[in-house]
Amino acid sequence: MTVEDASMREPLLRAALRHVPFDGWSARALRAGAEDIGRPPAEAVIAFPGGALEMIELHHRLADRDMATAISEADTEGERIRDRIARAVRIRLEACAEDREAIRRAVVILALPTNAPMATRMLYDTVDAIWRGAGDTATDWNFYTKRGLLAAVYSATVLYWLQDESAGYEETWRFLDRRIADAMRVPKFVEALGSRINPLCSGRRYGS
Repeated sequence: MTVEDASMREPLLRAALRHVPFDGWSARALRAGAEDIGRPPAEAVIAFPGGALEMIELHHRLADRDMATAISEADTEGERIRDRIARAVRIRLEACAEDREAIRRAVVILALPTNAPMATRMLYDTVDAIWRGAGDTATDWNFYTKRGLLAAVYSATVLYWLQDESAGYEETWRFLDRRIADAMRVPKFVEALGSRINPLCSGRRYGS
């Protein structure tokens, strides 16, 4: 792929997105998008040799990038972490509202067993960006616990959002708040459990 091919990927993908609801994540959508922006349709295939998966991955990466930028520009002074997390998820989904049908089709593709590694990596990238945007600096086991919990919250919220027909997706935001509230209870339980177990284990061996 040449430098020119790489530089045209984002505008080509954004143009193709208008056609994905009708043509799927396909070469046909790419060619239609290329025509929309005055590029030769043949260039579309060259720009995305990996086809649908490469298109989906770039769309996801661009959405993460735009979310991170919006989070960094938001005034979060004095906000609780849970509110920062909720805000980030809302930013991520609201920015993709026009692409909801394309995302629905992408979810179906990513649900295939052969695409599980890619789907997992993309989910991790998103929740990691959300936690970092919220100011998380954990480097211990909490780093993975937080991301695992948020991955479950985020995945469930996306699936709910894809089916939500309420005005302004208000039902989704209420669903998100409930899932975050549920997740917030888990670290407290783990911490409490650990505080009870550690004194029993510290400095002791069976039979001593």
